Amino acid sequence: MYLSSAARALSPLRAGIRRLPLIQQRSRGFSYKAVLFEESGVLLPAPHRTATDWEARSCIPAGTVQQAALSGGENSLSLQYSRGELTAVEFLQELGQQCFEIANVRVPVHSFLWDLIRKEMRKQLPIMAEAAQCIRAEGLRTALLSHSSCLGDGARFLPLHQEHFDVMVESHQEGMPRPNPGIYELCLERLGVQPQESILLDSSSQNLEAAAQLGMKTVKVDDPEAAVRELETHLGFPLRGFVPYTRSVRPGKEIPKDRLQKYLGDVLGAHPTAPLELRQFDHAESTRSYLVKFGGRLLVLKKEEEPPDGPSGLSVPREYRVLKALAESGVPVPPVLALCEDRSILGTPFFLLEHCAGRIHRAVSLPAVPPRRRGAWYGAMANVLARIHSLDLGAAKLQDLGEHGNYIQQRVETWTKQYRAVETQVIPAMERLIQWLPLHFPESQKTTVVHGDFRMDHLVFHPDRPEVLAVLGWKFATLGDPMCDLANNCMSFFLPAHFGARRGSRKCDSGIPTAEEYSQMYCGHRGVERPESWNFYLAFAFFRLAVMLQGRHRGSLAGRPAPGDSSPKDAEFVAELAWDFAVREGFRVFENLSPTKLLLRHSSTWAGQGPLLGRGYSTWARPGAAPVPRAPLVTPPSSLGTAQGLCCKMENTGIQWGFPSSHSRGTPRPLPELQAQNARTKAGALMAAQGTKVPGAKHLHSADPSPALPLDLSSTSG
Repeated sequence: MYLSSAARALSPLRAGIRRLPLIQQRSRGFSYKAVLFEESGVLLPAPHRTATDWEARSCIPAGTVQQAALSGGENSLSLQYSRGELTAVEFLQELGQQCFEIANVRVPVHSFLWDLIRKEMRKQLPIMAEAAQCIRAEGLRTALLSHSSCLGDGARFLPLHQEHFDVMVESHQEGMPRPNPGIYELCLERLGVQPQESILLDSSSQNLEAAAQLGMKTVKVDDPEAAVRELETHLGFPLRGFVPYTRSVRPGKEIPKDRLQKYLGDVLGAHPTAPLELRQFDHAESTRSYLVKFGGRLLVLKKEEEPPDGPSGLSVPREYRVLKALAESGVPVPPVLALCEDRSILGTPFFLLEHCAGRIHRAVSLPAVPPRRRGAWYGAMANVLARIHSLDLGAAKLQDLGEHGNYIQQRVETWTKQYRAVETQVIPAMERLIQWLPLHFPESQKTTVVHGDFRMDHLVFHPDRPEVLAVLGWKFATLGDPMCDLANNCMSFFLPAHFGARRGSRKCDSGIPTAEEYSQMYCGHRGVERPESWNFYLAFAFFRLAVMLQGRHRGSLAGRPAPGDSSPKDAEFVAELAWDFAVREGFRVFENLSPTKLLLRHSSTWAGQGPLLGRGYSTWARPGAAPVPRAPLVTPPSSLGTAQGLCCKMENTGIQWGFPSSHSRGTPRPLPELQAQNARTKAGALMAAQGTKVPGAKHLHSADPSPALPLDLSSTSG
């Protein structure tokens, strides 16, 4: 029993460091991309270094443990263990036997490991673990090199989460014991970096020499604190003071610490002797967000950009007042402390919040939550959104937060202008949406407080249970239609998990509710029905995201990189998603039209090149004036059933259309009579009016200049 327990204590010691951060050195003009941690001697102390004091206290002859572990040259117990030839239990058995032969006295090896090594591990491991976390927070990769971190039963004993490391390599499993350079080459290959882009931390001179011959930078770990200081000089950023979801302050984003320390002392009535420490939140976008360590307190500082962003003026004072009102109304938000509008302190206004510790789930698939419990986390998210939308505006004193009504119209107009300002190429789906959205605004819009950017990674959860402790990111809060918030929140259900711009949960069905289930959770909490025009709201939300991604792409082209830069295809992909929901909404509206209304419209909306707009859609205002579109009329293959239903409705008005059952892709085929020419024209008017021109689907060309029906579906709200 003692040997087994001791083996568990020793196992981490020889497992070798497993974090290799990809890191960028800011000194000497060179960029490091990775740091490799050897487990034994770096993350965990080497046993022989701690043996001397233990031997003295235990009345064991000095040097007994080290001699027993290292004697025998290539066949020493230490090397056999590192090569995986001995298990942890076998190593301890042999070590105890060797010590007995050397000292002629029974040596309690288990006592040595538990009483000494574990104590040393508690000192050394936190130092190195924090350094590894700081490295990874800079957006870099990490790797752990281990001899063998498992006992015979496969249990792992290094007290660190495996998710802390991007790569973990066990020389025992790979059959390449160190100092074999092949183990380093394998690790570098898995990290995707070159030797000269990496740093190795190890306590063995022999291992460091082998790595240096490959071109790797090396740091010898005799004292963990000294090794961390040396590593900081290579990397160019601090490796202490880590707080989850933060990183070192970015170049060009520094703020004067002396003036801030004086201000905090005056406002908070505390004057700690230690200087304050600053870190920057890694999810901040336009507003600068800092973590401030002031004495024994953790504070959050949000600072206005220079110049103030957005047409509405200063956003920080407004957000402060919103948070204050929300906190007083019982909405879970971080407690606000102070607002400073004196520009002589930091150059722009800022406000202070209490730091809210908890768990922020960056991945909507919730990999850290057991699958059977993930639905409860989504339920908590839906509940807090419903609470926000249920606020009494008068009681919360938020009735003047924004205009009442016209929220969607104003946003579409604003986002269209923003898109035109950052446009770099023609995205057909965006052109169609810009024409389609203003023609299909919902007839009825409620007015509540809306968050403006409500999503999973703006929520601080309790570390252990599905409870929202705080809602973050209130910069865009205003009065508007609550269904816009819900639709924005639901976008992740339709985005793939690998989508870099905003990772979603599509096809991640392990305990994650569907969009339908989640939206019903929300409606159940509020006691409302989901609107019939729900697909419009989703099109609206994805249109906004496409505008944002296009703005990021334009900024990167202009040399203004921002967190989460997107590729030119990201906006196009999201715009196509938005257009898909617009098509669905168009079908829904069309199905609800009676034959009488179908034939009594006063204008026609056509897919194709308009002489005035030059692209996208054209709307012709007088009956009979619309030309036949020469652009192809398209029916998406996935909508065959819906299209057939539309044709039944069209046949009731005297229009005939044929669907051959043998057609593999479901593309409608016109009847061979002259009557079909008129059918094509009429069907084109009906379907184009609702936006059924989908790029990439099967085309049905209509080139005959037949007269068009005077239909107007644009006046029907979607």
